[in-house]
Formats: sequence, C-alpha cells, structure tokens
Amino acid sequence: MHRAGAELTAAAGLKVHSPLFAPPMQNRDHPSKAISEMRRRLPVGAEIQPAGGAHFRVWAPSSTKVAVLLEEAAIELNAERGGYFSGFVSGARPGMTYRYQLDHGAFPDPASRVQPEGPHGPSGLVDPGEFKWTDASWQGLTRENQVIYELHIGTFTPEGTWTAATEQLAELADLGITVIEVMPVADFPGRHGWGYDGVNLFAPTRLYGGPDDFRAFVDRAHALGLGVILDVVYNHLGPDGNYYTQFSPDYFSKRHHCEWGDALNFDGENSLPVRELFIANAGYWIDEYHLDGLRLDATQQVFDDSEEHVLAAIGRRAREAGRGKGIYLVAENETQNACLIRPLERGGHGLDAMWNDDFHHSALVAMTGRNEAYYTDYKGSPQEFISSAKWGCLYQGQIYKWQKARRGTACLDLQPDNFVTFIQNHDQVANSLWGRRIHQVTSASRLRAMTALLLLGPGTPMLFQGQEFAASTPFFYFADHTPELAAAVARGRAEFLAQFPSIASPEATALLADPSLEDTFRRSKLDFADRVRHADIYLMHRDLLRLRKSDPFFGKAPRGAYDGAVLGESALVLRFFGRHQDDRLIVVNLDKDMHLNPAPEPLLAPPDGHVWQVLWSSEDPRYGGGGTPQIESDEDNWHLPAQTAVVLTPIPYAAHAHA
Repeated sequence: MHRAGAELTAAAGLKVHSPLFAPPMQNRDHPSKAISEMRRRLPVGAEIQPAGGAHFRVWAPSSTKVAVLLEEAAIELNAERGGYFSGFVSGARPGMTYRYQLDHGAFPDPASRVQPEGPHGPSGLVDPGEFKWTDASWQGLTRENQVIYELHIGTFTPEGTWTAATEQLAELADLGITVIEVMPVADFPGRHGWGYDGVNLFAPTRLYGGPDDFRAFVDRAHALGLGVILDVVYNHLGPDGNYYTQFSPDYFSKRHHCEWGDALNFDGENSLPVRELFIANAGYWIDEYHLDGLRLDATQQVFDDSEEHVLAAIGRRAREAGRGKGIYLVAENETQNACLIRPLERGGHGLDAMWNDDFHHSALVAMTGRNEAYYTDYKGSPQEFISSAKWGCLYQGQIYKWQKARRGTACLDLQPDNFVTFIQNHDQVANSLWGRRIHQVTSASRLRAMTALLLLGPGTPMLFQGQEFAASTPFFYFADHTPELAAAVARGRAEFLAQFPSIASPEATALLADPSLEDTFRRSKLDFADRVRHADIYLMHRDLLRLRKSDPFFGKAPRGAYDGAVLGESALVLRFFGRHQDDRLIVVNLDKDMHLNPAPEPLLAPPDGHVWQVLWSSEDPRYGGGGTPQIESDEDNWHLPAQTAVVLTPIPYAAHAHA
C-alpha cells in the first residue's frame, strides 16, 4: 500500500484484507476458475459482503499496480495471475463511490453496478440484497403464447422514469401484453439517448432512477403477470465514456470490424476475460434484477470464431441464472441466420426467437406502396404474407438485390413462435423523415386489416410503444453527445437515411430532426391522452389480443396446422385446422372490393354441414370502420370488402338457415 493510501485508509476507518479467492490464479486461460468461495456473484466488480465490507476485483493487465480510490482512501489491491487485482475492504458500505487507480490514471469500474454521476464520474457501491422482492412464485416465460411490447423508459411516460413506467404496467397487462421489452439501459453520457451506445454494462442509467427503481418495475410487472426482458448490446460499446482500453487494449478486436465502433474481442489474444465479462453480464440481469430474458441487439455484428460461439455461452449462462425459471431469449439478426435459434444439440446457439424483418418490410410496402432502399426486394403481396406465416423469414438464401448478395439461411424446420413479427419498432419508425407512426402513412382501414394479420397470425407479435392507441407523437433518433461527436452522429444519420431517395434531397435532409436537441427527445414522449382521443383503435387492439388469448387457434397453431392461399392481387386467406369442424379463417383484402365468383379455392370451403360466419371484422364501426357486408352467400358467393380483415368461424348450416 502506498504511504498516502495507508494514512487515508486509517483516517477513513477502512481496512484491506486478503482476497476472498483462492491463492493466485494457476490457470491464466480460465480466470473464473480461480474463485474457490462463491461469495461473489460476478467474476469482477465491487461486491458488498454479507458480513459487511466489500470485495473488489478488476482485470487490468495493462497496469503493474491497482488501487481502489474509495471516498477519501487509496487502497492497493493484491495482484493475481492473469492481470487481475483484488482485495476486501472492511468499512466499505452501499452508497460509497470509488474509482480504480491504474498506473496511468484513475477510472470508473468496468463492472460498476451504478454510475451516480454518469459514465465519467465515480462508480457506486450497491447491495442488490437490500431490495425486498415479492415475486417468489413467478415462474418466468416460455416461448409460447407471448405478445411483446417494446418501450423506451425515457419516452414511454412524460416523466421518463422507472417509477412512472411502473404505474402504466397494469394498463398494459389489461390490454393483453405478456412481455415488456425494455430498450437498452446500460449507462451512457448525456441527458437522453436510445441506449445503444451504452458504456457501463452493469449500471442501469441514472437518467431513469436508481437500481432499485428498476427492480420495483420488474417486481410489479411479475405481480401483474407480465414478463420483462432487456435489450442488451453485445456488439460494440459507445465512444464516449468508454474507459475499457485504459484497463486493457484487448477488450477490442484487431481481427474484426463492427459497423458502429471497435468490435469486441471474443476470440483473439487475451479474449477469455472479455468473454467472461459479457457472459457474466447476461446472467447478472437475470440474477440481480429478476429479468425474464434478453433481446440481443444486432447479433450479426457479434464476431466470434471460437469453437463455442459467445452467443451460445451467453444464452446458457442466462438460463443458468434463471435457476429453473423460464428464460426467453430473442435475437435481432439482419442476416437472418437461423443458427441462432436452433437448439444447442442441433448445432445452434439455443436462443428462442429472432426478429422477422421480412414481415415488417412486406407489411410496410403493402400499406404504403413504397419499396425504396431496403424495401426494394418486397412487393407486399399476399403470397409474401402466406409464406411468412408458414415459413418465417422470406429470404432463406435467395439473391437479395438491394445487398447484391444472398440473404438468410434455411429455417423451414422452425416453428412460428421462433419468429417475432411487427409492423413498427424503434428503428423503423425513426428511419423516416418525420419519425411518423405507420397509421400516419397509410389508410386507417389498411392499418386495421394489417394489425389483425399481425396479432392473429402464427408468429409472436410485437407492438412498439403507443402503437396500440395510434400515438400522435413521433419517435425520432435522439442522442446527447459532446458537440464534436453530436455533429458526427448527425452526419452519419443523414448519410444512412440518404439510401432512401425520398429523403436524399438537400431539402428533405435539412428537415431531419437533430438527434442532440432536447426538443427531439421531448417530442418523442408518448401522450396517454391518445388512449381517449383514439379510443377506437385502442379498443381494436384490446379485442384482438383477447381473441388471440381465448381462441384455441390464434398464436397457438404449430407449423402444419394451418395453410394459406392467394385469393387475388391483394387478398389472401389463412385457414387454421381444428379437429371438430371448428376451423378458423382469416381473410385479408388490402385493396379494392373483390367479388369471388366462382371461388375455386378449397381453403374457402366450410366444414361439412357448416357455413362461415363472421366472428370479428376490422370494419366494425366500434373501431371506426364502415361496417361489414355479408362475406359469403349462396346468391353472391364471396364478397371481400376493400381494405378489410375478417375472422370467420363455422356454424351448422341448419342454424344459418334459420337465422
């Protein structure tokens, strides 16, 4: 211990002890094996101990000595093999702040559990055992029968806090949501941001409240029957507030290139401590915050040539942390690599589901008629929706003109709920000139019809915050950076959106919202008065989700238990097969009125002795629709109203004849 450090330690009443671990590490390739007593929850970081005090451990191979700067004390840590330093400090308490003093400066903890002043400030000591959970009976999530709701804590409510969001959970549960997907919360610099440039993997941002406010959000969700999963970013770290290279340059790869910054080092020299950190982070959120799973951002940019891919290890650790509770793991993957969601025993990574961008792109083209930029390879045709319902992704290895390459991998063997379907998400709303919601760029009747196909289709549907009540507020890209970085981000954003010819002109580009402005962030906040102003569309979402939950077919049919057919240039039918003449039809017509006479399509034929009756219609006047005429009759055969979706159920012909 440095002399000055010893004097400060004595003044503060602190005492340094030997590490809790075994003697210095014998196997530098497997640093986690050094731990002999699992009084630690994580391999690194500062952890309050049951009998008091805190144990500190950090990987800092670039330094010859490391000390903890705890409040007014400097306490030198003991060196372990493999570049680790550790030590126990009695008198350390929750709420205290600290930094690590390295050879070349003092920096926050890479595994800090809280950053009270943000990423550039000191780290804080947290005792996760202080929160009193009430969810002991909660069993977690399975892949089946879920409805996801994506939200951003900072804009979901006017207050932008965990506490305010908690007050809205009962409304979401009553709507029919089963899973809340929270956009990233790892702390980042500035006053606002999406969270995808986080730099403190273990520290929920101070912008939304304290760690226990996050825990209270999860605890309340579980009490209401809602699961909570967290969007995590394991493909890069943000550029501002990123101190990892101060501890070791080996956090980042020299072999791989990421689109958004330095690629993380999961397979190169000294990569095992890096792998260990990220794998531990996946378990941390489930262990200390009782989360029910993770949404893994942009997994195509997670590079790893190891024998076991880090994503498979992350998934396994997450499930271990659940301790028997069901854990739900969803991947975003632009290349649509089905390996992610195949079981480990079949050579996959063992995740549960993958975002289906193809469904979104087809839906947007069908609703708007525009197929520029990355919508180029979609027609929005009935066959695309049938193929998506039956087989998941539309591109499973075919040529994709926009990228001038093949897109996707075969996934014909997977189940419908392996795919998350949506017609809005944070990216797709913001990837436009005005940040407009889909209801603002298509007709109300087309939107109602497409929403029915989304919420009653066989995939796992996801809504983006405010979609259920046609939010009048836009959703922009926003990020509060230093002036130099903010200017670079704004340029990069404009360059990305320039792939859309409609936005590429100087006149349009000049109208793009500045991501750094407080006003851009503020305008993206939901206005819950829209629930009343747009009560008709809100009611429709509620009714559809109740139908999905109560009906034996919708959202529950395995592959092979339904089929589909094209009925015309803009119309299709999906038929779900029952065992007792109780089939269901979803008939969707996205364009003008259509008269099918004749109607030589077997999927339209009712079960023997039955006729079809309308169970639900998107043109119900309660939803703002214009009413639904008779769909099938002996006199007129089939009449498909314009821009309408109907659900049909069979009734005995005799009952129909006497009606």
